[in-house]
Amino acid sequence: MIKNFLIVALLACSINVFAQNKRDFQITITDPANVLDAETKSNLTASFNLQYPLFANADGYRTKRNVILEVANGETETIKAKAGEIKINSNWVKGKSLNKVNKELWAALSKNWSSYSTEKHKGYKLTFISKDPNLDPSVRKNLIDTYFEIYPTLVKTFNDKSTHDVLFVVDTAYKAVAEASGNRILFSAGYMKAHPTDIDVVTHETMHIVQGYGYSAGPVWLTEGIADYVRYKYGVDNVGSKWSLPAYNDKQSYKNSYRITARFFAWLEQNVKPGLIAMLDQQLRAHQYTEQSWVSLTGKTIDQLWDDYGKNPSVELKYSDKKAK
Repeated sequence: MIKNFLIVALLACSINVFAQNKRDFQITITDPANVLDAETKSNLTASFNLQYPLFANADGYRTKRNVILEVANGETETIKAKAGEIKINSNWVKGKSLNKVNKELWAALSKNWSSYSTEKHKGYKLTFISKDPNLDPSVRKNLIDTYFEIYPTLVKTFNDKSTHDVLFVVDTAYKAVAEASGNRILFSAGYMKAHPTDIDVVTHETMHIVQGYGYSAGPVWLTEGIADYVRYKYGVDNVGSKWSLPAYNDKQSYKNSYRITARFFAWLEQNVKPGLIAMLDQQLRAHQYTEQSWVSLTGKTIDQLWDDYGKNPSVELKYSDKKAK
């Protein structure tokens, strides 16, 4: 829901300040010569509220939320913009419609990225943004191809209400591996450079989008264990990624999460109840999961199942391998 505009006009040292708060983003318009009329300021603020949150979401890690907009006719013929700063030519913006201001502001903001593209295939869309000018084109292509190969399968298998519109951002400031939030997946440029074959990071992270559990649906170890189990079962090239599930040892716990939990889930699927992980996924999404879920679905508690696993952890594992296809 769009909030009503809050206009604060301050006159000090011949500087007019126009401030607007919306979803924790703030714009301050400085106009020393007082050349912008009220309609132009309104259009600029409306455009900021429409375009800058999208830019910040796509831009990646810790994008500035407080923005200064100033008249700077000597620096731009139309609009120049980056995180935290927008500069406009007052002669260009005068009389421009909101639609034209929107288009120009977005064009200016998107110039901050090394690449920006959108692709559609069979009802699915992917927007790909890279802030890394040195991103290997083959890595970019492999990430995109993996999305279109695997994501539709995950949607159809686990949650057909998942979004068909996903955003990938390769960020030079982000130092972990990858993370999913809403419909966006953030990739570390440094990680992708060091691990260019790890394309099934896409499988793990897009599964998080499909999961869409929301808050307090279940423990983190279960969410991450499911995502890595899905990577194992549906991944397109785990061999090429040099990724595998670790052998069992008695120092492990099902709460270790990720690959350790995923191997346990593979064992459960083979030896206890085929389809169990999909059932747990459904319960988590519906916020119906409890520890009792294990008993109702398998007849045993999670701790009893783990004990059984420890006594005979043998499981037949088969990893995806693009070269073998």
